[in-house]
Amino acid sequence: MRNIRNICSFLIVMLLGLLVLGKAEIYIATVEGEPVISYKGGVDDFLATAVESDSNEKIDVTSELVTSYAHHLEKKHDMLLGMLFERGTYRKLYSYRHLINGFAVHISPEQAEILRGAPGVKSVEIDWKVRRLTTHTPQFLGLPTGVWPTGGGFDRAGEDIVIGFVDSGIYPHHPSFSSHNTEPYGPVPKYRGTCEIDPNTKKDYCNGKIIGAQHFAKAAKMAGAFNAEIDFDSPLDGDGHGSHIAAIAAGNNGIPVRMHGFEFGRASGMAPRARIAVYKALYRLFGGFVADVVAAIDQAVHDGVDILNLSVGPNSPPATTKTTFLNPFDATLLSAVKAGVFVAQAAGNGGPFPKTLLSYSPWIASVGAAVDDRRYKNHLTLGNGKILAGLGLSPATHANRTFTLVAANDVMLDSSVARYSPADCQKPEVLNKNLVAGNILLCGYSFNFVIGTASIKKVSQTAKSLGAIGFVLAVENASPGTKFDPVPVGIPGILISDVSKSTELIDYYNISTPRDWTGRVKSFKAVGSIGDGLKPILHKSAPQVALFSARGPNIKDYSFQDADLLKPDILAPGSLIWAAWAPNGTDEANYVGEGFAMISGTSMAAPHIAGIAALVKQKHPHWSPAAIKSALMTTSTTLDRAERPLQAQIYSGSDTVALVPATPFDCGSGHVSPRAALDPGLVFDAGYEDYLGFLCTTPGIDAQEIKNHMNSPCNYTLGHPSNLNTPSIAISHLVGTKTVTRTVTNVAQEETYVITARMAPAVAIETSPPAMTLRPGASREFSVTLTVRSVTRSYSFGEVLLKGSRGHKVRIPVVAMGYNR
Repeated sequence: MRNIRNICSFLIVMLLGLLVLGKAEIYIATVEGEPVISYKGGVDDFLATAVESDSNEKIDVTSELVTSYAHHLEKKHDMLLGMLFERGTYRKLYSYRHLINGFAVHISPEQAEILRGAPGVKSVEIDWKVRRLTTHTPQFLGLPTGVWPTGGGFDRAGEDIVIGFVDSGIYPHHPSFSSHNTEPYGPVPKYRGTCEIDPNTKKDYCNGKIIGAQHFAKAAKMAGAFNAEIDFDSPLDGDGHGSHIAAIAAGNNGIPVRMHGFEFGRASGMAPRARIAVYKALYRLFGGFVADVVAAIDQAVHDGVDILNLSVGPNSPPATTKTTFLNPFDATLLSAVKAGVFVAQAAGNGGPFPKTLLSYSPWIASVGAAVDDRRYKNHLTLGNGKILAGLGLSPATHANRTFTLVAANDVMLDSSVARYSPADCQKPEVLNKNLVAGNILLCGYSFNFVIGTASIKKVSQTAKSLGAIGFVLAVENASPGTKFDPVPVGIPGILISDVSKSTELIDYYNISTPRDWTGRVKSFKAVGSIGDGLKPILHKSAPQVALFSARGPNIKDYSFQDADLLKPDILAPGSLIWAAWAPNGTDEANYVGEGFAMISGTSMAAPHIAGIAALVKQKHPHWSPAAIKSALMTTSTTLDRAERPLQAQIYSGSDTVALVPATPFDCGSGHVSPRAALDPGLVFDAGYEDYLGFLCTTPGIDAQEIKNHMNSPCNYTLGHPSNLNTPSIAISHLVGTKTVTRTVTNVAQEETYVITARMAPAVAIETSPPAMTLRPGASREFSVTLTVRSVTRSYSFGEVLLKGSRGHKVRIPVVAMGYNR
C-alpha cells in the first residue's frame, strides 16, 4: 500500500504542470525486483526460482513456480504503466521477466521523465540500434579428422546441442538445414521453444534440424522502420545473413556449393548435427533495435538453448549508459551466462584501427576474424606482355587466344546515355551490343559499388547479355578501407583492385586505341586474356588477422578509457566464408538470387566459435560457459601453418595492406584449435559472482548503477579488476609492482604443471609457485607479479605458460602498460 501511495503522490506532483508531449520513442526500463534467473524469495506467496550459481541445475521454466512469478512481474509492469499514464498514451512492447526485470515501452520523452522518477524504477534508457557484423573452414580447422571422430563422426557432431541465433532469420528450405537425407532427429526435451507458422504456406519453419523459429519486431514496427513486404513478418530470412551464420555453426555436412555451373567444394557447419533455434530480430535495411534483440535473447534462454550466437553489435554507444559493461544488452547476456548459456559475439569490423571493438564484457566470448589459407587470385594478360594481378572467381578465356578490349565509355549507344554512368556496366541497354559481342568489356569501379547500388554480379550479367567473352573491372580510385572480395561469376571476369595496375591497363588501352579529332574510337586494337580463377591457392602464411577485424585495447567506458580486460578473446575464420544464402536475401548485391554466398566479417567468425563451443559442450555437458571459453582460449595457437608467429593485416602509408606481428590486441589468445579445446587439461572457471565482483572493482563504475542493472549489491570485490579469473591478464595502468592471481581447475588426469612466463623488456614478470600438481577436479591458485622496468608509453606483451607432464599446454596472454605513478 505504501508503494501505491508513493506513486499516487508522485502523479499528483507531475500533473500540476501542463506537459507538451514530444515525439514518442521506444524506451527500455528496468524496475526493482529480481528476475526469474536470480529471484531467491522474499515476495509473499512466491517461492524462490533461482538455482545456485555453482550448480549444474537449470531452472524449469515450465514449472508453476516460475510461470506464476513471471506472471507476477509482468502484472507489476502493467500496473506501474497503468497508474502513471492514461490508456492510449503509451504502448508496452515487451515485458522482460527471465533475465532482467523490466519492459520496453513506446512513450514520449516527457513520459520517459515521469517514468524515470517513479518509485521502483531503476533505469530508463532510450532504445538504440544494432547492426550485422558482417566451406572450406572445417578442413582448415582440422574438424573432420581431429574433432568429429571423438563425437562419433560428423553425423553425431553436436548431437542434441541447441544453438540459438539472434539474427535475420533463416531460409528453412536450404539443403544445409534439410532433415531429409540425415538420420531422423529425435525430440530434445530440454528445449521448449516454439515454431511460428508461415502465413503463406500455413506450415511451420521447423523440421527437426531447425527446432525453433520465432521473430521479434515490435520495436522495429513502432519505430516505423519495418516493411512487411521486404522484411517478412515471420522468421523467414529476407536478408541472407541469418542463414549464412546458422550454416557456418550448424549446417549439414557435405553440401555441394554450386554457382554458375561450377562447384566450389562442399560446405559444412562446425557442429553439423547440432539443432538450430532461430530468433529473428535483425532486418534488411535498418538492422535491428536493442528492445527486440533483448526480447529475443530473453526468449532464447527461457527456451533452453545451450549456445547463443550474436553476430550483431551496436550502431553507437547507448545514450545514458556510462560504462561499456552496463546496459540492458550486456546485462541480459550476463544473466544468460548465469543460466548456463555460452555466448559468442562478433568483435566488430572496425579494424585495423585500435579501440574499435563492439564486444566488451568478460562473460562474452568476443571473436575476431582471421584470414584462412584459401586465396582466390586471377590475372589479366595484356597484348604488350604485361600480366596484371587481380581478383576473379571465374573461368578463363579460351586458351592461347587473346580478345579485343572495349571500354564501356567507348561503346555507348549515343552520348545521351552518359547520365546513366555507363562505365560501371550496370545497364546493358545503354551499350552497343554490336561493338561488345565477342570482346572483353572494360568497366570502371565507381562509388556505386561501394554503396551497394552497383555490383560485380550485374557487370557479369551485362557482359553476358551483350555477348561479351568476359569483362574487366578496373579500380581507378580507392578510398582507404575499401575491401575487395572475389565474386563468383559465370563468365571470364576479373577485378583489378590495385590502382597502379589499373593505370597500366588504361594507359595500354589508350595507347592501343586510335581516335579521331572528336575522341571517337576509329578501331579497337588493345587485346588481352583472363586467367582461370576458379581454383583457390592455399597459403601456409594462414591464419592472419583480417584487416577489418576490430582491435583492442578494450574500453571500460565511452570516454574510451582502457579496461583491465583483454579483448578480443579469440580468432576464428571470418574472411571469404562460403555458406548458405537466402535466395531472396539482399544483404550482398553480388549474391541476390543465389543459394550460397562467400562473404567476410567478424559476423562469420562468431558462429565458428559457437559451433566449436557446441562440440566442447557435447563432450563436457556440465562445463560452465566460462570453462568452455577457457578451453577455447588456452589451447588456441599463436603460430601460422608454417610455424611462424601470427601476423596481422594493417594499412601501410599508401593504404595498401601490409603484415606486422600480431599482438593480443589483434588476436586475443590466438586462433582457435578445436581438437586441443576438447582436452585443455586445465580451465579458468568463473561465475556470476565473479563477474559482479569485476564490475564492483572496476574504477569509475557507480555501485548504484551496478545494482540497478544487476539487481545485486556490491558485497564482493576482487581487489583489482585484473584479478577476474579469465584466461588472460590485462593491466592498463601498471605502477611499480602488481600481483594478480589466477585459479585453475584440473579437468583431466593427475598432472604436474611447470609454470613459466616471458614479457617484453619494459615489464618484468614472475610467477609463483614454479610448479604444481593437481589431482582430477582439484583447483589451485597461482600468482603473476608484474613490475615496471621502464616507462615506454606503450603496452608490453607477454604470456604465462603452464606445461603439463602429460603433454597439456595452457597459455594465457599478458598485456600491461607501465607508468611512473
